[in-house]
Amino acid sequence: MYYAGIDIGSESTDVVIVNENLEIVSEVIEKTGANHMKISETALKKACDNINCKIEDLQYIVGTGYGRKNIKYASKNITEITCHAKGAYNLNNKCRIIIDIGGQDSKVIKLGINGKVFNFLMNEKCAAGTGRFLEVMSRVLNVDLNDFGKLSLTSKEDVKLSSMCAVFAESEVISKIAEGKKVEDIINGIHNSICNRIVAMVEKIGCEEGIVMTGGVANNKGIIKVLENRLRTSIYVPCNPQIVGAYGAAISAVENSGK
Repeated sequence: MYYAGIDIGSESTDVVIVNENLEIVSEVIEKTGANHMKISETALKKACDNINCKIEDLQYIVGTGYGRKNIKYASKNITEITCHAKGAYNLNNKCRIIIDIGGQDSKVIKLGINGKVFNFLMNEKCAAGTGRFLEVMSRVLNVDLNDFGKLSLTSKEDVKLSSMCAVFAESEVISKIAEGKKVEDIINGIHNSICNRIVAMVEKIGCEEGIVMTGGVANNKGIIKVLENRLRTSIYVPCNPQIVGAYGAAISAVENSGK
């Protein structure tokens, strides 16, 4: 028997299908676009096709994320805070802090010893500290976003960006280019700028051992290095951090079905 979780974010729509033992049997990531209902159905169908089943064969479906109320097939909608907590805790039961950097917002979630949400903070009113900020900087520097992490690791000079605002930071980056600063040093400065906001949120909620990072930005090794240095602790990154919310939704689907 199969159960599905669908996470509609501002940038991507992620689908995870699990069996009753909570093992992932299929996963799909699609760009969200403007039509949430259509993309959720398309992604869910692709995930089902991977295991030769139909949407109607799924026992229970939970929707989460930015566009969860637009998921046609959802049996239930659950907040992304709860789903990220379930997903991260099931992947690493030592998890106490979750850092999730999404396309439009960033979240820091604190868990109790049983994996339940104890507290959380969200930055959803400013692009600083989000994936959108990185996308803007990628365009300004004309560097593929996937190359940001490895380039920043070669940085030799500490280039500081004083502005926390994405709009003003863009102008500041253009100025650094004009000054002849190296691309890898500017990227490292961008990473530090993003991490300033994240570190402040973690410190406010109470930093402790057992940090798990989720979301697509977790694939950026430069960001991980800066956060580990600033927070003075290691950070666990799942094999595919982008699907953790959808995985948590799939876990919720199993629980809500009575299994």
